Amino acid sequence: MVRRRQFLALGVGAAVYAGPLEDRIRRTEALWRPAAAMAENKTPAVSVAVIRDGMVEWARTYGVGASVGTMFQAASLSKPVAAMAALHMSQFGNFGLDENVNDKLTAWHVPENEFTATKKVTVRGILSHTAGLTVHGFPGYGENDVVPTVRQVLDGEAPANTKPVRVDTVPGSLYRYSGGGYTVLQLLLTERFQRSFPDLMQRIVLSRLGMHNSTFQQPLPLERAARTAVGFHETGRSYTGGWHTYPEMAAAGLWTTPTDLSLFAIAVARAVMGESNKIIEREMAELMIIPHVGRHGLGFVGSQGWFGHTGSNAGYRCEMICRADASRGAVVMTNSDSGGKLLKPLLAAIAQESGWPKLP
Repeated sequence: MVRRRQFLALGVGAAVYAGPLEDRIRRTEALWRPAAAMAENKTPAVSVAVIRDGMVEWARTYGVGASVGTMFQAASLSKPVAAMAALHMSQFGNFGLDENVNDKLTAWHVPENEFTATKKVTVRGILSHTAGLTVHGFPGYGENDVVPTVRQVLDGEAPANTKPVRVDTVPGSLYRYSGGGYTVLQLLLTERFQRSFPDLMQRIVLSRLGMHNSTFQQPLPLERAARTAVGFHETGRSYTGGWHTYPEMAAAGLWTTPTDLSLFAIAVARAVMGESNKIIEREMAELMIIPHVGRHGLGFVGSQGWFGHTGSNAGYRCEMICRADASRGAVVMTNSDSGGKLLKPLLAAIAQESGWPKLP
């Protein structure tokens, strides 16, 4: 088993942990037994970054042919990144969080029906999964599949492989997870600025946070393909072509690393604490992590001083968790359909050896 590691610090003069940190990493590894766990669950690569006191304390990747700079599909961890861009645009008056999205959409509109007669689909509803919109998630498109446009996805038209995104319950009446809602958001964001979604996200979020090993480009350009972890079925067989393509970029299209996602989590926490308004102000950051309905805020699940999210794409499973003050946290990414079985044990081992407060 090849192990490659990297230690990172945020800020000028920040110390690189050594000595006792290495002991803690070894004890963490002893608890979750990477070689055995990965073999048992047919997961070729596991990449992890750990947050401590507002910085990336350590990062390590387990597996052959992968390093801390190897990109994985973030799956639904794409959603909070897209949410930050939406809140940034709302903050600067491009649309109101409680405004009817149809008032801003031009080329396509959410079809009106009896459920939207008195309540409308809003950005707040989309981000909190309370907009009443359908389509939970997306399977993506294989190497030989024709990839649909966003409008074809929204209307469920061929070659889209999912049903139309529609309102089938009164907006605001209940929580129901909807990747379809975030696809409506993707169209709204691109129409407002007349830019591609990857370009928009690069300008608003990724570049500003130093997430240099991240992109929303779908399909992935050839020059980046060499730095990615191929996705695997739970049988241990790799996906044809290496991975699926997701035109539903806001919902599932981010390629990134645990280190870059940790930078994102730290940026959210710093905004919550009022220490940074690089992308969003404190009020908007608080909306991201404070539960709106149930445990979901406008981007993250929040509970007991923690915020986080999970992700599940074809061939990839991942999870992020962070304290609201960025004192503790971690991101784990895997490249297998059975990789989800590794997430909780690894996070529990990190928590135990890092002295975290009780996880929610």
